[in-house]
Amino acid sequence: MMRLAVLASHEGSTLQALIDASAQQQLDASVALVISNNSQSGALRRAATAGIPGLHISAKTHGDDAKADQAMVHAIQEAQVDWVLLLGYMKKTGDTMLARYGGRIINTHPALLPKYGGKGFYGRKVHEAVHAAGETESGATLHLVGNDYDTGPIIAQTTVALSAEDDVDAIEARVKTAEQRLLIDTLDQISRGELQL
Repeated sequence: MMRLAVLASHEGSTLQALIDASAQQQLDASVALVISNNSQSGALRRAATAGIPGLHISAKTHGDDAKADQAMVHAIQEAQVDWVLLLGYMKKTGDTMLARYGGRIINTHPALLPKYGGKGFYGRKVHEAVHAAGETESGATLHLVGNDYDTGPIIAQTTVALSAEDDVDAIEARVKTAEQRLLIDTLDQISRGELQL
């Protein structure tokens, strides 16, 4: 069984989809650890409800970003995970994490990278930009994490058709559903050895 660590900053709805898929045996994987840089995050509450170890690690808890990064790497090593997933994690990945887990950190992004990616493009801000540009499609991307925001080799993408009637809420809801499905399907392919990264 594939062991996963999840880093999340906010509500954790994609984490919940992952927990549910594992519980329903749609995915041969378990979430072994959840880390958040936000002590009040929904992700930590969801982890607690599911009986998954959860940690608040941030510059506030450890003095600075570098020490927080080292603490995260230590916790992930202790949990003996195979993959680290960034699911709505709002911090740039630290040097220690990249050095230890580079090539095994997957980020989800709610757009078709390289469009609408980079610093400042996250969550609802992405969907607002897509809507303002009058795009006829959006989607979600999974990629291995690189040295900067939303960089690194793309693993998988899924496309969502948009219409002129779609508002930001509609775009966000449909992309989130597609993003969660893409993540679970891709992790399933990895666990079965059908996708080699």
